[in-house]
This record gives sequence, structure tokens and C-alpha cells, in this order.
Amino acid sequence: MSAEAQRKLSPADTLRSVVNNADGSATFRIYAPEAETVSLGGDFSWYEAAFTKGTDGIWTAVIPKVSSDAYRYWFIVEGVKVIDPRYRLYSEITPVAHMTNGEDLFWARKDVLHGPVSQISYSSSTTGQTRSMHVWMPAGNASWKKLPVLYLIHGGGDNDASWTSVGCAGDILDNLYAEGKIKPMIVVMPHGGMDTRLFVDELVNDIMPRVEAQYQIKKGPANTAIAGLSMGGLETLNAITEYPEMFGYINVMSSGWFRSSEADFQKKTEHLKNIAEKLNKTAKVLRFTMGGKEDFAYPNCQRTMECFKNAGIEFDYSETPGGHSWHVWH
Repeated sequence: MSAEAQRKLSPADTLRSVVNNADGSATFRIYAPEAETVSLGGDFSWYEAAFTKGTDGIWTAVIPKVSSDAYRYWFIVEGVKVIDPRYRLYSEITPVAHMTNGEDLFWARKDVLHGPVSQISYSSSTTGQTRSMHVWMPAGNASWKKLPVLYLIHGGGDNDASWTSVGCAGDILDNLYAEGKIKPMIVVMPHGGMDTRLFVDELVNDIMPRVEAQYQIKKGPANTAIAGLSMGGLETLNAITEYPEMFGYINVMSSGWFRSSEADFQKKTEHLKNIAEKLNKTAKVLRFTMGGKEDFAYPNCQRTMECFKNAGIEFDYSETPGGHSWHVWH
């Protein structure tokens, strides 16, 4: 979960900003409760789009007839151009400020060869939607070789672009690879924004087969790793407990099962006992990492590790001070 995900929800969070209506009209909406004027810009500027403000702070305009085509658009709020905050790729265009003081930082961009980062679209049989993932490849001539795969999952409120933007994953991987600290691998950063249990189906039935079809990869648990932060950590936990034979390297970051009834945790422990032998044999590394006691997922993580310990599952644990933050996850 990111800091963005912790804020209080507003009407904007469930808003569909652009709707292509069945009668050929188009509806545009934006949440701007303090604004006095809103208009529409871009390729729609020649259409008459008169916005009205609702009591919930949402401005709405309907354009009666819109020809079938692809259009650029933006909102103009109080005379200021505003990129649609509900656009599905919004996180990819959100500016990220890199604050440094001349240090040799492992996450900062350096003068090394940079591997390509691709955005891959695929049709999801799990959701019935077109979804996306980002994929990092090492620089050089490794693309023709079969490589192991790391599935790296973001937190709540973010998307598949987050690890390569604010997460600095591309630069971190480029730097480590240039320094000989990691072996060549493919890093797949999927869009985990869905029910955390449903994501396991998405991962196994859609994401992994697409990766296998598109890239030359080494298969099997010895060549397959998974890691996730916060919400992505829950998805990691769900994946390894449902498919304990699939992943050889596992990192659960700033996460743990939510505290619920004791009966629920007992049920989880019993399930872990049933898969303990298989998971201990398959997982070469199983690690829980936290941002110290100030990390708000700390209690959930401790309780989850109790379940693993009581089930006889081996794991490592470490803390990096900094709370529930990208500073820690970097």
C-alpha cells in the first residue's frame, strides 16, 4: 500500500471520468469541489462541452454526438490544464522528484548501460479486460538467452508503472547488473490492482503464460521468484500458499494477513502445516522485510510470521527503518 492509498476516499475514487454512451454521446467528469470554472481541452475543444457542478463536487459535461475516433483531451480547471487523474496510465505521467545531495545512491540513475523497460498489454481471461505489465530486461545481448524471472508486485493505490517510476526499479536493476551484483534475469511488474486472491488466478492463468510465450525464460521454482510490497505482499502470500511448489525465491515486504478472528488465523496455520514440507523444500529463500515498528503493517506481519513459525515453515526476517514507505522498499 502506498501513502496515496492511505488517504481518505473521495467521490473521485469511484468516478468514471470518460463514458462513451450507447446513444453516441460522451460524458466527461472531474472532481473539483473548490473550482468555479471547468472546461474541456484537447481534440474536443471544438465541441461544446458545458460543465455543471454537482453537490458532491463533481463537474459533468455531455457532448451529444461524438464521431468514432481517438481523441486527446484534458480538463481546464480555473484556467489551469489538468491531466485526467482517473486516466488508467496516470501513474506513468505523475512527476517524480529525485532528491539527492551528490551521494553515490544505489537507486539513482548512473552512467551505465540501461536495460529496456517494456509495457506489455494482454487479454486477461480472469477479468475479461485488457491489462498491462511492465517488463525489465538486462542491458546487452541477453535477450536471446533463457533467463530466470522475478515477479515484482506494487502496493495498493499504485499500478504496474509504479516500480519503474517512484520505485526506481529500472535504475536499481541496471546499477546492480552493471556492478555484477545480480545475474541476468527478467523482472515482470504486473498490475496487481484487484482482489488479492483473484490476482493469484490472474498471475497463474494469464500473466505467467504470457511471459512464457513472449520471452525466453527458464522455468521451474529454481528460476522463478516473487516479491511484493503491502497489497502486493498479500498477493505474494496468497500465491505461495496456493502454489507452494512454484516459487523458489520469495520476499514479502511490509505486509501480512490482516488481523481477523483467531479462528481464521488457526485455519491459515493449519493450511500452512499442510504445505510446510513442500514450501520448505521448494523455497530457497523466504523472507519477510519490514520498515521497523513504525511500519503500519508491522502487527499484521508479526502475526503472519507466527503462523509460519507454528507451521514449521522456515523464513528470514529483517527490518529497515523508515516505516511504510518507498525509502524502505527501494
